[in-house]
Amino acid sequence: MRRFFIAGLSALSFTLSASAQTQTDNLYQALGGSPGIARVVDQLIVEIQQDARISPQFKETNMKRLAELLKEQLCVVSDGPCQYSGDDMLTVHAQLGIKSAAFNALVEDLQAAMHKNHIPFATQNRLLARLAVMKKDIVVSAP
Repeated sequence: MRRFFIAGLSALSFTLSASAQTQTDNLYQALGGSPGIARVVDQLIVEIQQDARISPQFKETNMKRLAELLKEQLCVVSDGPCQYSGDDMLTVHAQLGIKSAAFNALVEDLQAAMHKNHIPFATQNRLLARLAVMKKDIVVSAP
């Protein structure tokens, strides 16, 4: 009897470990892993370029490099197996004077890109919640 109890505890421990690992990878997997994130970012770049509200702000931007960095960043934010090679958000955006309206437009473009790639609404919200903390480093405070 004791042998079965110990075996049961071992199985439970393994299951809980696997569950914790699944929880960590869950958002990354829900986004479709690296290929899914790549599709979303590629569509986001299209959305940005077609968005008259913000496209002028990206006129001098190397969009290919931006796409690479966004793919890395979304992978990291979603607990994927990636490293972000860009600078921190505060450094990158410090001199750009980005207002809340432009930030919100980019978020809307990201939502459109996710929608067009059939990312479920709940998954979109989970990603956006993780990205929202970056707003303070991107948007300039009102004077």
